[in-house]
Amino acid sequence: MALTQITGSGISGVTVGNFITMADQWRKTGDTSGTLEPITDLERVDTTGQGTIGTAMSVSSGIFTFPATGIYLVRATFNHALGGDSRYIFGQIQVTTNNSSYAILADGGTSIHQSSSTNYAQSTSETFVDVTDTSNVKVRFVVAPINSSVTTRGLSTQNYTHFTFIRLGDT
Repeated sequence: MALTQITGSGISGVTVGNFITMADQWRKTGDTSGTLEPITDLERVDTTGQGTIGTAMSVSSGIFTFPATGIYLVRATFNHALGGDSRYIFGQIQVTTNNSSYAILADGGTSIHQSSSTNYAQSTSETFVDVTDTSNVKVRFVVAPINSSVTTRGLSTQNYTHFTFIRLGDT
């Protein structure tokens, strides 16, 4: 089968160069038990074989700042462990549009039922975030377990609990 080259002449409605210009990933670096505070032990992925595109997100005290305006896909994966039962463990994506008050935009839940000495569960949340102003629109990630003994897992060489940011296009 022969491939035909397509040029821009005679084609309307095509935007050349509107590709993903930013894809970034961060991970939790250690284990913590129970919490309702933003996750703060974070690093940008750096293990051999992992990569990113464009300008990185920046983070301070668990609050992420976007590098440019646009529509972003934000995905959070939370990995938990417990030597017992927990009916509910929620992993939240919280967003502010005024750099002050946060709202939960995505809330992925899971539970752990004890079947061995240590049991594991994972949940994922995702949402689109419309970043109209990089000074005011920010995101943070919070774990809300019913059982305060739940451990949210992190590791500096693998993605246990991790966060993905992809800029999809202009706002």
